[in-house]
Order: sequence, then structure tokens, then C-alpha cells
Amino acid sequence: MITTIIFDFGDVFINLDKTGASIKALEFFNITEFSPEMMACNEAYETGKISTDAFLNFYQKLAPNATKNQLITIWNALLRDFPPHRLAFLQKLATQNNYQLILLSNTNELHIDWIKKNVSFYETFQAQFHQFYLSHIIELRKPNADIYKFVLDSNRLQPENCLFIDDTKENIEAAHALGIHTWHLNPEKHDVVNLFTAKKDLF
Repeated sequence: MITTIIFDFGDVFINLDKTGASIKALEFFNITEFSPEMMACNEAYETGKISTDAFLNFYQKLAPNATKNQLITIWNALLRDFPPHRLAFLQKLATQNNYQLILLSNTNELHIDWIKKNVSFYETFQAQFHQFYLSHIIELRKPNADIYKFVLDSNRLQPENCLFIDDTKENIEAAHALGIHTWHLNPEKHDVVNLFTAKKDLF
């Protein structure tokens, strides 16, 4: 019996442009692939291990002529729109109060700052959840097992009573390995508002 639904944020509620953002970044830095050092920096930033200033300073060394505002624009190119019908779905779900609702997102300070400025109903969105976990705040990230164990232990949850929704295969596989029910949401084919149709076998 599902009693808790754990949602990812990007490409579940807010639309992302992962391919476009990667292309823009590669072109900006005039490279063909992201280096291990860049990936490590991004992960450190996503888990709150380094500050925004340290993150931007790292990239300014790779592009000395770039301003911090240019770097921020490139970094935030990932983020798109947040369709209001998804908020309406979440609000209805919260009002019915049949499930504990948890958000679990890999994110960072710059992305959240952009969302706060550009999504007028961000605070309303956040208020629908019983718990709202952002990787750079809790210093854990998906798909590492410890982030799922943190959510389970902190909320005294049994994995078989939880459904986790995410658009990234690796994140889904990690949760599934712990016994959590999952929905691998493909943003090109699925919309979270169709949850109870797509996963009707669980409800």
C-alpha cells in the first residue's frame, strides 16, 4: 500500500532543457565534452560542498573573459517553464491528504534562486509538501543510496510503502534497489498529472 509519494523536481514539475543547456555550455567553453574536473565541481556544488562564489570562480578560470553573469546565464539555461496545471494537480493531491508528499531534488543555489525569481508560485508549490529536500541543503545527492536511506529513516518510512518518481534512470534504479516502488517518468511521453493512470497497479 502506497502511503508516501516522493517526487523529483526537474522534468517532473518544472521543464528542463538538458540537451540544449549542454550544447550551449560546450560551445561557450569551446570544448567537446565536460572534463572530470568540471563534473566534480558541479557535483560538489550540487551537494553544498562549495559556495556559489567558489563554483563561479572555478569556471571563470576556464573562461577568463567571461563575466559571472554570463556564467550564471549559461548555468541556468537548463531551466524552462513550470506548467501551472502541475501545481493544480499537486494542490489537489495535498488537499485530499491521502499521502505523505516529499520532494527530493538534485539542485543548487543558483537554480533555486532562478526558480524563486521566475516561478511566481514557488512558495505555494513548496508548501504542498510534508518534506522538501534539496541536495545542496541536505548535502546528499541522487543516485547515491544514502540520500534514499536519509529520506526513509528521517520519516520512518518503509520502502514498500513509498513511490518514487524521477526522470533519470540511474536515480530510479538506485531507489528500486532499496525496495522503493518507482515510476521512471519520460518527460517526452509522460506528465506527472497522469500518475494515477500510469501507476494504477499501485493504487
